[in-house]
Amino acid sequence: MKVHLIDGTYELFRSHFAMPSMEGADGQEVGAVRGFIQSMLALIRTQDVTHVGCAFDHEILSFRNEMFAGYKTGEGVAEELLQQFPLAEEASAALGITVWPMVEFEADDAIATAAARALSHSKVEQVVICTPDKDLAQMVQGERVVCLDRRKDAIIDEDAVVEKFGVGPQSIPDYLALVGDAADGIPGIARWGAKSTSQALQRYERIEDIPLDAADWDVKIRGLATMVKNLSEGYEDALLYKRLATLRTDVPLKEGVEDLEWKGVRRDEFEELCERLDASRLMSLPHVWEGE
Repeated sequence: MKVHLIDGTYELFRSHFAMPSMEGADGQEVGAVRGFIQSMLALIRTQDVTHVGCAFDHEILSFRNEMFAGYKTGEGVAEELLQQFPLAEEASAALGITVWPMVEFEADDAIATAAARALSHSKVEQVVICTPDKDLAQMVQGERVVCLDRRKDAIIDEDAVVEKFGVGPQSIPDYLALVGDAADGIPGIARWGAKSTSQALQRYERIEDIPLDAADWDVKIRGLATMVKNLSEGYEDALLYKRLATLRTDVPLKEGVEDLEWKGVRRDEFEELCERLDASRLMSLPHVWEGE
């Protein structure tokens, strides 16, 4: 079997920017949710989608905000989009998809945990993480755990991670810590650019193994002396940024792999939701109803 794990936060954001503004029966903005439903229906109609889970950032803040004050918050996110997260979670459940609304942890942590569990399951042939998010690239393993960019219809396996970042999946947290990740509020270390960081991690793999004296390096990188000086001075910051970028695989999800089996759309819940969304056209789109 294949297990498909959906980054619901990413999918809702994608729908928000792709869909026109629409109002539900109560006047609330619902364009992103309607687009999200259509996208999920297209996914579960795919023949090899049999076991599926979807994670959301129910709260934008997480335990990482307690670790680092500069970590990402909901600041700048349109209010009309934030208001649709509960509806998107409800829509996922109505579609028969297992939902993980994250509060203390992030959606990426839930996906990482589910991927790790699925990887150890004897019947799982492949785990497909439905997102192009660079953070989740750290979970890729060969062709057994891959990311799927649904917008581009592109599979990101281990070779693709190396091609894109210049390092293997195991070094992605180190890479993001050094280069920085503006989307997550991780500033990185000054003068550690993408190319130089890739060169360094190709040789040393982990921040902890990078020599803090330029004389001890056995690879030549332009601007090495300044890079090493900045890393030495900001070493504890770099390790903190790595912890921020490292996904957790111990989120207490109650569902196991078998619980992710998709059995169809829940007719009553789905039709009631469509009425509230003023989206009667969506009622005819499900191809399998649960229990029928």
